[in-house]
Parts: sequence; C-alpha cells; structure tokens
Amino acid sequence: MNFKIAVLPGDGIGPEISAQGVLVMKKTCERFGHTVEFAYGLVGANAIDNVGDPFPEQTYKLCRDSDAVLFSAVGDPRYDNDPDAKVRPEQGLLAMRKKLGLFANIRPVNTFPSLLDKSPLRADIIRGADFVCIRELTGGMYFGKKHEGDDEAWDTNFYTRHEVERILRVGYEYARKRRRHLTVVDKANVLASSRLWRKIAKEMATEYPDVETDFMYVDNAAMRMIQDPCFFDVMVTENTFGDILTDEGSVISGSMGLLPSASTGESTPVFEPIHGSWPQAKGLGIANPVAQILSVAMLFEYFDLKEEGAAIRSAVQASLDKGITTPDLSTPGYKTYEVGQWIADRI
Repeated sequence: MNFKIAVLPGDGIGPEISAQGVLVMKKTCERFGHTVEFAYGLVGANAIDNVGDPFPEQTYKLCRDSDAVLFSAVGDPRYDNDPDAKVRPEQGLLAMRKKLGLFANIRPVNTFPSLLDKSPLRADIIRGADFVCIRELTGGMYFGKKHEGDDEAWDTNFYTRHEVERILRVGYEYARKRRRHLTVVDKANVLASSRLWRKIAKEMATEYPDVETDFMYVDNAAMRMIQDPCFFDVMVTENTFGDILTDEGSVISGSMGLLPSASTGESTPVFEPIHGSWPQAKGLGIANPVAQILSVAMLFEYFDLKEEGAAIRSAVQASLDKGITTPDLSTPGYKTYEVGQWIADRI
C-alpha cells in the first residue's frame, strides 16, 4: 500500500513523540513492503504563533487530502493561564474534528502483564482489564452554543437523534467484534440530553439481540472502572463524559503515556495518544512515546493491515517486558528517542 500521512506534531512534547511514531511507521512499511510519504502541518499554539489560527486552512487541506493523520498534542500554558484569550490551541483540535467529520473516538484501555505493579490499583483488580471506550466527538457541550460573560456563562449540551444513533451504531459494531457487551453511559436521572441517549439506545438494542446492552450513570461508571474494570467490554458515551472517563482509564494501565486512540467518521481518520502536550517536559526527552507508537498500530489496523499492527504491538510489549521504558515507568528510565529507536529496531 502507498500511504500519504499528514503529521501534526503540535505543541509541548508533541514533536518528540511524533518523531518516534514516524520512525516506527517507516520501519513497519519497510518490513512489509509499503511506501509512505509524510507531509507536516501546523496545529495548536504552534499554528497560532506562526499564522494566527490553531487549525489553518492549509492544515485542513493537508489532512483532507491524506490517507490518515498522525497527530500528537496541543496545549500551552500561555493560554491555559489566560481566561481572556480569544484564540486557544485546543480550538484547533475541535476544529479538526468538526471539519473532518470525526464523530467517533475509539480509546482502548488495557493492561500490560509486566506493568501491573505500575498501576495505583491492585494487580488482582486490573489483571485482564481490556475494554474500549467509544466517545462521541463532535456534539455535546464542547460544540453547543456558549455564552461567556463577567457574571454568568453557559454551555449547551445539545444532541440530535442522528448524532446519537450513529455513535451507538459504532459502539454496537465494536461490541459484536469483541465480547458482545455494550454499556451505555449517561446521566439520564438528571440530564434531558442523556434521556434522549437512553431512549434511542433502548430502541436500537432490539436491532442487536446478540449484544448484551446495559446502562450506567456516569458517576457509577467512574466508580465501577476503579472497582471492577474487567466488567466492561465496550463503553459508549457522550463527548464530555468520554473525555473524563478515558483519562481515568489511563490510570488502570499505569501511565497516560501508554494509551492510543483513533478518531473516525466522514473523512480522513486521525490517530493520536490520549495524553496532552505536557509543556513542562518539553525538550527534556522524558515523554513516553508508546501511546503515539500504538496509535500507528491502530492506523495500520484501520486499513485492515493486522499483521503490521501486530508487529508494532509485539515490539512495544517486548520493550515493556525488558524495561526499555521512559521515567514514568522506570527509574532512571530511557530517553524518548531511545525507546522509539529500540521499538523500531525490534520491528
């Protein structure tokens, strides 16, 4: 296959981990006889600094015309600490999702046998945990009507039947490929938008009699993820809940630097780590590149290149088993580029 990949390194540690993802994709393509062409684009604070727009039109066109996007992170404390900032790096991420029609975010959460002791949870609780969170990505409060004043502010948690149906269908299809158990997470006892979610999910459950469907309030789901993460197979939820729950899920694995994600929908898919830009670590060479590298595995698997994805996952597992890890997982740990190079050489 001939790949055309848009690379968006972004801010903070983004360029450091992005380089390792690119390296691993090159090595994988070499091994399996594919060709790959990379083109780079600006996003986030880096784009604001250069062109005044966190997701410039040129970057959008680059993404639109590529087979896939390998994205890293956006965010900068200059904007985090300025509540009056009119343009923010995160607006670039939201714009990318909206303009590319990326309504489904797939975030796998699983444990690694050699890292069970790195989780703050007991090994007997997390051993064997393996679930996927399907997060709706272009609706809800992040995209609803907003007002921000000196004395009052509001965000609208708006959803349509179409938006809910299409993300639930993604959840059901994933459940069918796994252990056939779907948990719909909402807050239907309080929120009208959640009651719409639950109503539609109950209607659609009849179309998938081979999948066990259950419902859970988001506060209960947050607790259950810590008490019994092995309960879950596929979880589907709205934008804000999904954002929070998947960050919580990263604790189960032992480091946020281990979890990849994919965003899919109407146009070019985007593959990215779930963590942020960690600006405090910029340039120190301590950022964990594994989530970015596993995002490359998800990229290959999206194109049904399962052997390529498996090769990357095997190399990552070997690096973890041998302790070739960054300081978040071992002391003193290896540099970001050393971990990436080791995994690439293994492939």
